[in-house]
Amino acid sequence: MLTDINNSVLEYLKSSTLLCVEDSKSTQLIYRSLFEDLVKEVVCASNGEEGYERFCKEDIDLVVSDYDMPVLNGIEMIRKIRNIDKDIPIILVSSIQDVDIIVQALQLNVSNFLKKPIVTAEVMQSIENVSKLLIANNYIKEQSEKKLKELEKKEEYNSYQEDLAFSKELNILRNDFYYQMLDNQQCFALIDFFYKPLDVLSGDAYSARKISDDKVFYFIVDGMGKGLSASLSSMLMTSFVNHIIDKSIESFDFRTLLEASLEYIKPILLDEEALSIDFIVIDHKELTMEYAKFAMPPSLAQNADNEIIKIKSNNPPICKYTKNISISTVDISKAIKFLFYSDGVVENSVRYDNKLYMDFIEEDFLSSFTKDEFREKLLWKIDTQEDDMTFVFINQLTLNSYVNHMKRTFESTLDAVDEANDWYADIWSNFTNNYKLSYNAGVVFTELFMNAYEHGNLGIDSETKHRLLEEDNYFTTLEMLQKKCDKQITVTVNTIEYSSRKYITTLIKDEGAGFDTQILSKIFRDKKNFNGRGVFISRQSSLGIYYNSKGNAVLFLHRLEDEA
Repeated sequence: MLTDINNSVLEYLKSSTLLCVEDSKSTQLIYRSLFEDLVKEVVCASNGEEGYERFCKEDIDLVVSDYDMPVLNGIEMIRKIRNIDKDIPIILVSSIQDVDIIVQALQLNVSNFLKKPIVTAEVMQSIENVSKLLIANNYIKEQSEKKLKELEKKEEYNSYQEDLAFSKELNILRNDFYYQMLDNQQCFALIDFFYKPLDVLSGDAYSARKISDDKVFYFIVDGMGKGLSASLSSMLMTSFVNHIIDKSIESFDFRTLLEASLEYIKPILLDEEALSIDFIVIDHKELTMEYAKFAMPPSLAQNADNEIIKIKSNNPPICKYTKNISISTVDISKAIKFLFYSDGVVENSVRYDNKLYMDFIEEDFLSSFTKDEFREKLLWKIDTQEDDMTFVFINQLTLNSYVNHMKRTFESTLDAVDEANDWYADIWSNFTNNYKLSYNAGVVFTELFMNAYEHGNLGIDSETKHRLLEEDNYFTTLEMLQKKCDKQITVTVNTIEYSSRKYITTLIKDEGAGFDTQILSKIFRDKKNFNGRGVFISRQSSLGIYYNSKGNAVLFLHRLEDEA
């Protein structure tokens, strides 16, 4: 009888365990004699309850069960088995030919039926049939799992490539004002950025480049269209613009940059492709803005009278056939804020009234003193992000902005650190009764004042600090160094009133050598080796922190309207 069974079925059965549930001892013996040379193991049970228990304890591959048994009949046992295993092959044996029993068995996905008294050939044929079915199912499962693993590997690879691509994008973007302000004798320009691609490969890109102590170049590009082509064009253009600036920073000429960029990108663009671009130069000393806007939405400026000035495009989008470039200049002597942005910001739908965000951007810009406030308004209003979003938010603070002014100088000693913290806490006790707000301001002040003391004036870098802490020589070293240090730390606290709210700016300046603030970008992007705890905490507990170009002065912001 065994020779009649397919070889692949025999091979499969040799590794299988068969559960035979039968109250008749003689039938159990028949099953054992039939199957003991066919399967790896035969497990017998005398009723449905015992059969279910054996099924739960043993690693069962096939089930042959009688219907009419004490304690729990075959159908009742199969129902319990199906609650934990929907697919195991089950053969039901019965002397009762009741249609209702057959219907219940079909509903429970019974694989085959046998009529008592059992016929050996029929039993063997049933075993072979259900085994073939199980082999086929296992093959399908194996192929499915194999395909799933292949997809997982592909997905893992694609994810890895996407991470690399996004890292490459971030390397192409250039931001000379990461956690940095532009400070001169006339003003502090607080320059903030928001970059939120819809996909990994973004059609938007931007750069902000410091041309001189007073002059800044801003660049925003929006590839018109979606997909890889638009992203590549945007990134190539951004990379080239940054390359030109790097090569000619000492002899920067706006028109030369524009003409070189156009000459570079035109052969690369496809016939149907176009780029919307903002090329903008702000001179904070001469108080002028020079620009060439190629089909970008109007830039917004705000004057001291809370009036919006729209700076509209003066060029069509850049394409293969672009020939002429128009450059315009505008007086910004009365401007206090600027907003440059891509189409994706204003073309998003909002949560209500079937409107676009373009209907709200001017109102939100007017009522926002900082980038964070504007970003919150934007993200709250839009329903779902529909395109890449990029904007540059600039707040130009002059001496006329301040309504209150407090200044104090401290020595570079541990005692002075405590003294400064007490002085700052007293100031905030006069500002507000909001404990949480005062506490957050104190946290930022403590972190940044301590940085000015130990890193700035005493010149202890992070690696040295960590080593001294491990050697338990940190405070001993501080006391030794501060005895030889005559450098001071100056703290200036100002109050600014804006749109019926009050803001507090705190400026901490040391007399140390400073540091390259561009390192902060690398620190925050490398989360595995994070080493900027103080700056990170300060940013999280304030509306923004901004270093000067030398890195020896830092300004941070808080808003007083949060009082309880």
